[in-house]
Amino acid sequence: MESDWLLLDRQLCFAVHAASRAFDGAYRRVLGGLGLTYPQYLVMLVLWEREPVTVKELGTALRLDSGTLSPLLKRLEAAGFVRRERSRADERSVLVRLTPEGRRLKERAADVPKTIVGSSGLDPRELAELRSTLRRLTATLDAAVGA
Repeated sequence: MESDWLLLDRQLCFAVHAASRAFDGAYRRVLGGLGLTYPQYLVMLVLWEREPVTVKELGTALRLDSGTLSPLLKRLEAAGFVRRERSRADERSVLVRLTPEGRRLKERAADVPKTIVGSSGLDPRELAELRSTLRRLTATLDAAVGA
């Protein structure tokens, strides 16, 4: 029946939301010892991959607006992991750089992905397939709303 489509368990969005909440809990347990929240960890991943980056580039990479990103960066800066500075090339742009402590944190975080993967109960092939499907879903939904 058509009304079956309105059942919570039939909603793809809810399945993705519930999985996201479960990830938050798993990451909270693992990241607590590093002094990071999950969103802060995502910022650090971008910076460990490439730095310096502008606040705008971080927002684009993480799909976060500046109102969400600014407090994250402020807390990471207060913790001594990053520093923000105006770009010399464009004063309107703020660059984010790792501090020496932020670079050292990468070594301490090295086992985080393995721990989370181990907690997932999925094998490497299933994880790769799920990641690919979610990326395709994101791109399709973005296109549908003109993002």
